[in-house]
Amino acid sequence: MPVFYGTEVASPLMLGTAQYPSPAVLAEAFRASGAGIATVSLRREQGGGQDFWSLIQGLGTRILPNTAGCHTVKEAVTTAHMARELFGTAWVKLEVIDHTDTLQPDVVGLIEAARILSQDGFQVFPYCTEDLGICSRLLDAGCEVLMPWGAPIGSGMGLNNRYGLRSLRAHFPDVPLVVDAGIGLPSHATQAMEMGYDAVLLNTAVARAGDPAGMARAMALAVQAGRAAFLADPMAPRDMAAPSTPVLGKAFLT
Repeated sequence: MPVFYGTEVASPLMLGTAQYPSPAVLAEAFRASGAGIATVSLRREQGGGQDFWSLIQGLGTRILPNTAGCHTVKEAVTTAHMARELFGTAWVKLEVIDHTDTLQPDVVGLIEAARILSQDGFQVFPYCTEDLGICSRLLDAGCEVLMPWGAPIGSGMGLNNRYGLRSLRAHFPDVPLVVDAGIGLPSHATQAMEMGYDAVLLNTAVARAGDPAGMARAMALAVQAGRAAFLADPMAPRDMAAPSTPVLGKAFLT
């Protein structure tokens, strides 16, 4: 099981808590998923009040507050401080959003905010790109976990840059890596885990499915399959065919 900042979590599947048709559906999806971590927006908590907070506490998962919707360093840092007080945890999923169409991270602001929060005792999970240089600077800023995107948030497009994600895994073999955003199908989650990623974080794929609990269950099986395949050391792909049946001893007809 993945270990983040010295804490082992119950599952490599991390689920968001937004966009569900009802609190009951959210709870059912979490039960079906066995998710180890629930991400929670401070904005969502403020809108849902005590009932929503009680529901989240009852899920039995680790809480990861996020700074979703923040576009500046100041806004993200302030939101993180408010979340720490409200949720009682030093964990924070740090988002500093640049462009509103793509919701891609403002990587310059992200590094600055990560440094400020790390120095203030936060354990930061930065939502970032798969850029090696940016990720190196986030580690230098104090982050011990990286969360590169698979594709734009909510797009469901899967892993847009598999080469970049594979390179990141190879470059940082000992850093916990989580694919965050863009996962739309269980096969996308499996691909990330087959690369050796430690976990995946998704929300919309489950919350907007016709059967959220069914999709949550499928995602749970997908991450398990992907992790098992990675640990089984899969074969390397070949350009040429290779017989699976030995030709030694084959009868020759004349």
